[in-house]
This record gives sequence, structure tokens and C-alpha cells, in this order.
Amino acid sequence: MVRLGRPDPTQSPRKRGELEGGPPNNWLSVFGGSAWEWDETTNQYYLHSFLKEQPDLNWRNPEVRQAMFDVVRFWLKRGVDGFRVDVAHFIIKDPEMRDNPPNTETAKAIHKPLGDYDTQGHLYDKGHPDIHEAYRQFRQVLNEYSAERPRFSIGEIHIFDCEEWAVYYGTALDELHMPFNFGLLGIQWDAQTVRQHVDELEAALPLGAWPNYVLGNHDDHRLASRVGMVQARVAAMLLLTLRGTPTIYYGEEIGMTNVDIPRQMQKDPAGLRQPGQERDLCRTPMQWSANPNAGFAPEGTRELWLPLADDWRNTNVEAQINDPAAMLNFYRGLLAMRKEFSALHQGNYTPLDGMPESCFVYLRQGAGQSLTVALNFTGVPQRLSMDGDGIILLSTHLDREGAVNLQSLNLRENEGVIIQMQNAK
Repeated sequence: MVRLGRPDPTQSPRKRGELEGGPPNNWLSVFGGSAWEWDETTNQYYLHSFLKEQPDLNWRNPEVRQAMFDVVRFWLKRGVDGFRVDVAHFIIKDPEMRDNPPNTETAKAIHKPLGDYDTQGHLYDKGHPDIHEAYRQFRQVLNEYSAERPRFSIGEIHIFDCEEWAVYYGTALDELHMPFNFGLLGIQWDAQTVRQHVDELEAALPLGAWPNYVLGNHDDHRLASRVGMVQARVAAMLLLTLRGTPTIYYGEEIGMTNVDIPRQMQKDPAGLRQPGQERDLCRTPMQWSANPNAGFAPEGTRELWLPLADDWRNTNVEAQINDPAAMLNFYRGLLAMRKEFSALHQGNYTPLDGMPESCFVYLRQGAGQSLTVALNFTGVPQRLSMDGDGIILLSTHLDREGAVNLQSLNLRENEGVIIQMQNAK
């Protein structure tokens, strides 16, 4: 995937290509600039979809593919349970290496902007249909070691069209066990938009595929900084009661927030190249205690990788562990409930219509259990009306439980509740 020839720095990449073998095409790096880097030793360009220190492998080369699968087997023999594949949709590109066209997409983006990278329609530099054969082969390697116990694969895939995203399960569920679903990271935080994403994802899943949800990761602003601390509890209840596997980013369980880091202290190469795209703000040390360095590193450590948040002395695991109203114990309550009720970790999902627009309400049913989750996405109290009798098991406010009149259910501002329905069929 190279074209020989030394570039003339006075010419544009396209002009160099025409005259003397410049970059093979116009592909851009996600982290800024051309995706092609000139190598003086080989007199060739090499491709890097991200940093120049991260060359792309040619997965069309059978020797490369076999070498990578041998690496997978190496770890499987040593007992690993599975793999997370980074940017899983990038490994196979257009075999003709055509130029990407200009981006003519006018729909509202639901993920963070990426500068010049967004000026192209990325038709040819990722996600070629041949990618699915590679993942079918990868799955076959995992299956070789699944007799003793199941092995698992999950792919980091930033695709926000649910139908396009879902194809990475494979039509026969023979590719990735789960492509990461990042659809909730960048959308507008309101009840109807969130419900629309959940419903579209459920509709797009191949028969038998298992969904998943993500509300925080190492590339995005922290949850409490995006939606606010009170809505962070509503978000946690959403994440841990939807059908599918939840992913919790470290620190969300104690309400950690973004940290404003001076540029001279930043480490993230992508952020340093693209001001405004910094990711270090969500990568600061876990806040374990009020001890020096928040208990993350021994006392006397001269400098942490990244600075701590200003609130680390009060927002930490040790400060919250014995506080029944703390975020940490709210997460623990949700996780315990998810473990206790099979309707939450295995049951069906059914959205309920006829509710206030600011509320997202759904049923989780299975194994003779029926739970209703009602979430108020606003700072305004709401009144709901539903059939049947119920018992509130948990509120985001952690201050009420017991029997409730579902014909006139009052949700306070920024409140979510889990209700056990009585006489479930």
C-alpha cells in the first residue's frame, strides 16, 4: 500500500503524487494531517490511520493475518478470556485505494468533531466489506479454544448508524460477539432522543444478538461533566437496567468529573496535535482516598502521570464507601439489583408509550418478573399514569421505597425509579 518516490515538500500531496509518486491517495489521519508518512529508510510511504507511531498493518496479506491470529492463539493458550479489538472497523481498506470524496453529509453529527478529518466522506479508508471475512476467521480462532470455556470478542467501533453497526455481529452471529455501542456518548441528553437510540438499536440487532451500552470511555468527556451530577444518577440507572451488557468507565461510580489540564502538562498525542480534542481530561488518576496522591500512588511520588481533580479529597472511594447516599453506594445498589432480578440481566425490553415527553419509561420482563424503570430527564417534576400495582425498589434519590399508586406516580426532578410490578404474568 505504498508508492515509491521521494516527495517534494514544495508541492501539495496530490501534485507530488502526479509528478513523482507522492502519497497514494488523499486519506487523512483521524488525529490530523495526512494518513501517509514518508519513511527515509525504505523510500516508501506507510499508512497510519491514527498516529504516525501506529502504522496500519496490511490485513489483506495472508502472512500478516496468520501472524496476527498466531498472536491471538498465544494468549488463548495462556488462558485469556477474550479480546478487545481497537478501532475494529479500520483494519480492511479499499483494495483500489481510491480517494475519499468530500463529505456531503448534512445530518447532525452525534459524535465529537474531528477537524479536517470530517471534511471527507470515509468510503475507502475503513470498513471495506472484506472486513467481515477477517472477523469470521478471527471468530473461528476463538472457537478453537471455546470448548473448555467460552471466549469473547468485543470491537471498538465508532459507527453511529445502528444498522451499519450491527453487521459486525455477522449475519450468522459468527463475527464479533459484541461491537461496542457508543451511540449514547454524543447524543442530546433528553428522554426522547435516548429512547430513539435504544429502540433503533433493538430493531437493528440480528436475531439472537446481545446488545450493550456505553456512557463513558477514555476518549470522551466524563459522564457527570456531560449531563451534570444529578442526571449522572439517572444515566447510571439507565445503563444498568437496559437490556444488554453495560460498560462502566472507571471513576463514574464515584462521580469523577473532567479535569482542566494545562497544555504543558498534557500527555495525549492526539490532543496535543488537535487543540479542542484533548482526552487527558477524562484520564486522570482514580481517586481512592484522601491520602497523598488520592491513594493512586505512594506518598512521596514526585509527579503523577496527570494531575488530580481539585475535589479528590472529598470525592473518593474511601469517603463514599460508608455513606449510604453516596454515588458509589447507588451504583452498588443498582448492580446488586441487576444481579438479583433475572428480568434485568436477561429479560425483554419494552418501551412504554403515553408518558410525558421528558420521561423514558420501559418494562423489563422475564422469568415471571416484571420491572418498570421510569426516568425523568429534567429538573421539573412529572406525573405518570400506568396500570397495575407496584413497589418502588430503588430511587436515584435513595430516599423512598415501598408500595406506590401507579395510576398517579410522581417523579421528582432528576429522579429515576425501579418498580417491581405486582401480579406479573
